[in-house]
Amino acid sequence: MSEVSNGKVIYEGGSGEIEEKKSRFIANIAPVTTEEDAVAYINAMKKKYWDARHNCSAFIIGRNQELTRCSDDGEPSGTAGRPMLDVLLREGIRDVVVVVTRYFGGTLLGTGGLVRAYQGAVQEGLKNCTIIEKRPGKRLKISTDYTGLGKIQYLLAEQGVTIMDTEYAEGVELDAAVPLEQCLELEKKLTDSTSGKAKLMWEETIEFADLNGTIRVF
Repeated sequence: MSEVSNGKVIYEGGSGEIEEKKSRFIANIAPVTTEEDAVAYINAMKKKYWDARHNCSAFIIGRNQELTRCSDDGEPSGTAGRPMLDVLLREGIRDVVVVVTRYFGGTLLGTGGLVRAYQGAVQEGLKNCTIIEKRPGKRLKISTDYTGLGKIQYLLAEQGVTIMDTEYAEGVELDAAVPLEQCLELEKKLTDSTSGKAKLMWEETIEFADLNGTIRVF
């Protein structure tokens, strides 16, 4: 099985705002999967906030955060884009873009003040996003008779594996998303607990996340 890293991603974007010495800092955050998507989002925010002094940005693309970009958009070098990017990196979030818009309040904040304000705006925006953690796994189809259903359901729950779907006919077919690191052990336990009577069929490698008790496959 190929190795796939876990990673936090934005499931639903959000926004947040802070004020520092009468300057407004408005963060808008969205999920993206390509550099083109990120650039398009940044341009859209610049168009929306066309009258602002600065629209600073940062984004991270890739399963292992391979592509990172940031822009100070006229703020002193290193006081906006990079600090914003550092927040995302520290949180372990990928496939994300953030734009922080600044409406100047008339008072200079200094280098340290700008760094704190831009980072604070990103943190405020993240509070209003839905963040999920994608996990690498495989889909598992389990076919069983009704007498073996209880044991299988108990074992899956014990292992923290969520059943995505159950079909009832002459027998029962369960569809589950299993984390990669649990696949071999789970197969052995299911085989042992049902004395080999349950039919197990491993399907494609997936990324999935638990969203309030519901499994989403990507």
